[in-house]
Amino acid sequence: MQRAGKGRTPRRPKKPSNIEKDPVGVYCRIRPLGGEDEECCVEMISRSTIQLHAPDGLKANRNGEYKETQYCFKKVFGIKTTQIELFEDVAKPLIEDLIHCKNGLLFTYGVTGSGKTYTMTGSPGEGGLLPRSLDMLFNSIGPFQAKRFVFKPDEKNGIEVQNQVDALLERQKRDNQQSVPRTPSSRQRPDPEFADMINPDQACKFEGVDEDCCYSVFVSYIEIYNNYIYDLLEDAPFDPVRPKPPQSKILREDQNHNMYVAGCTEVEVKSTEEAFEVFWKGQKKRRIANTELNRESSRSHSVFTVKLAQAPLDADGDHILQDKSQVNVSQLCLVDLAGSERTSRTRAEGSRLREAGNINQSLMTLRTCMEVLRENQMCGTNRMVPYRDSKVTHLFKNYFDGEGKVRMVVCVNPKAEDYEETLLVMRFAEMTQEVEVARPVDRPICGLTPGRRQRNQAFKDELSRRLEERGGPVNGDPVQLNQLIESLPPLPPCELSDPSDDQTLPRLMEVLERRYRIRQKMTEQFNQTANNMKYTLQQFESQFSSKENVLHDQRSKLGEKDKVIANQRTEIERLEKKSKTLEYKIDILQKTTEMYEQDKRSLQQELEGREQRLQKELAERRRMEQRMQGMVTDTKLKWERECERRVNAKQLELQNKLWVKDEKLKQLKAIVTENGGASGGPAEPPRKPERPSRERDRNIAEKRSASPTPLSTIPPVHPMHRRSHSAGGEKWVDHKPASNLDLDTVMQPIIPNAIKVSTPNEKALSKCHKYVLRHQELASDGEIETKLIKGNVFKTRGGGQAVEFTDIETLKQEDPTAPSRKRRSGSREGPAQTDDIENRPPVANISSSHGYQKRRRP
Repeated sequence: MQRAGKGRTPRRPKKPSNIEKDPVGVYCRIRPLGGEDEECCVEMISRSTIQLHAPDGLKANRNGEYKETQYCFKKVFGIKTTQIELFEDVAKPLIEDLIHCKNGLLFTYGVTGSGKTYTMTGSPGEGGLLPRSLDMLFNSIGPFQAKRFVFKPDEKNGIEVQNQVDALLERQKRDNQQSVPRTPSSRQRPDPEFADMINPDQACKFEGVDEDCCYSVFVSYIEIYNNYIYDLLEDAPFDPVRPKPPQSKILREDQNHNMYVAGCTEVEVKSTEEAFEVFWKGQKKRRIANTELNRESSRSHSVFTVKLAQAPLDADGDHILQDKSQVNVSQLCLVDLAGSERTSRTRAEGSRLREAGNINQSLMTLRTCMEVLRENQMCGTNRMVPYRDSKVTHLFKNYFDGEGKVRMVVCVNPKAEDYEETLLVMRFAEMTQEVEVARPVDRPICGLTPGRRQRNQAFKDELSRRLEERGGPVNGDPVQLNQLIESLPPLPPCELSDPSDDQTLPRLMEVLERRYRIRQKMTEQFNQTANNMKYTLQQFESQFSSKENVLHDQRSKLGEKDKVIANQRTEIERLEKKSKTLEYKIDILQKTTEMYEQDKRSLQQELEGREQRLQKELAERRRMEQRMQGMVTDTKLKWERECERRVNAKQLELQNKLWVKDEKLKQLKAIVTENGGASGGPAEPPRKPERPSRERDRNIAEKRSASPTPLSTIPPVHPMHRRSHSAGGEKWVDHKPASNLDLDTVMQPIIPNAIKVSTPNEKALSKCHKYVLRHQELASDGEIETKLIKGNVFKTRGGGQAVEFTDIETLKQEDPTAPSRKRRSGSREGPAQTDDIENRPPVANISSSHGYQKRRRP
């Protein structure tokens, strides 16, 4: 018995640095609106560009933050696109690559209710990408398919090839086992639910199929639900008493570093109807639920895998080549991803909420993997791609590493309610187009001469034709007897009409003798042939006995190998159980790690919040300290000014008292002088004039001092006179440095509505329109000269305050008894006038830089 050959997916060779790469093909399909009155937020501009514009309500809420954005794709399919048009551009090239031993990945992506399942599966009369792909595949390889069980999965992501005898025994074994479910036959009547999925007029066929190969198709169907993998084609025994939930599957890596689902059911199919019936069987087990946004919302990611095994024919073109290195396996994965959704809109609770969280988490992991791949390719970095964070990305990591062509169909719902989710989908699609995948190379099948199947078929046809011309095949004894009789000489007529006839009998005897001689020769030839046949049979028997001995030895060795295999299987089962236990522990550790990370993030957020509050409190404390310092400084200045004012008032009061004493002494002196004059002669001296200026000065001092010391009140001279230009109606900042001296002059510049400061500050300047600076300096004559420097206050562009100086006033104190002082002329008023000037207070001379004349007392 010939041992079965075994074929596996060839290991990916090391790629050179200059290998050609293609970007991920991203297509966009727009779903029609549900009603004519619904608002649309997606517009198709060209065959490769769409434009998103925010709804009016969203613009009003966000103050026009969202603007119209455009996104480009490889091709955009509008609302009037048919399923056949979408298939021609998206899935048909992947089927051609599948037949050419190249892998492919096609998945649909979008928000919930955007038409992903319809795009992948379709409806009666409008079949989607999956049924059309199966139809094209079987239309192309139908005449070249191998019989059932010639190709057999080895449960390790490989394919074994068997000879015709082993395949026949396998078929009989499967037919006799009633407990094992058989694949549906293509001769049966198809299910009416999918019988009219594809119109026969729209059937596609690939003409570039290698006729010198035999093909076999295997399909599997799994779903990823809550980040666990379940086999939808598994026939678990039903227990009505204690029903068991379906067992999850695990991911493994084969010897070629390709990921596969261990223990997944792979069904061999021979027609489109048979394959779609298997798909429909698994589709009925898929988890679907009703939500607020979609009546039939997919709650899991489904993966339908089409695996094509092909092997070349031998040199005669009659049987499959029993060489495991010549068996190639290619596969096409058709993935229907569950839609991302917001729980605030779907109002999911309980299990629906958990499903939505796992769906969004897996899609987020897919986005993260795409971002890391793009960053590694564009920036030259070598960051680790987090494939293992999700079962979806972990299963398809080989495709993104260069195992085949990757294509994505982005389904868009143009209604305004899905605008924000659609915006995120568009950004992910735009990023995915920048990821490049290595272009798969062609795999040569074998080095045999092409056209072997055609030559073998032509030989069989010619042999059948010649046998028909010769009357058909020789199978029975009557035919052989007739041929032998015809090969002998014919008998002459043997009728005797005359007793004296001496020719008929001799002629008959001669013919019979010839027949006898021919019969003897034929007997000799037959005996010789029989002896040769006996010798050949003896040789065959001896060879058969030796073969039996060899076969017995091989069987004994095979029994030993079976024992070894049984031990190895036991060990494998033990390791599988250990692996499952370890994976379960890993899952628990991952969940614990996620919980700890979540707690860490929450604690970090709380710490950041507390730090922000602490910073705010520190800033508020600093502001309070600055404000308190300002208040202390203002209070200190205020009390300093108040003390200074009180000291000045006390000094003025003492001066007034001293002046009163001086007046009394002068009056006493005058009385004494008058008495002396009266005793000397009768002449009466001239009467001394009154001094109104002293009364006026005392009146002014009474107004400026807090103490009511003056004896009489005299109205001032010129009450409407303004002593300074700074006494206007505007609000002033009166800047008097602390180093200035108080001159104790009667006439002081009084500025109403003024804020008095010793040092200017921004707070005082912001409240006023005018500014004046009191500057003192020593004049040339030794007297102190006070200058009032005035200006306008205005705001700067940076938010501060600035002063523009516009005027200068000069206040000067003079001594009237100085020698440079000019005296007025007068004959009789000289002594009285001199005495009056001595008793006057100092005079304030006011001058301006703008040419104002000096004011004098009248």
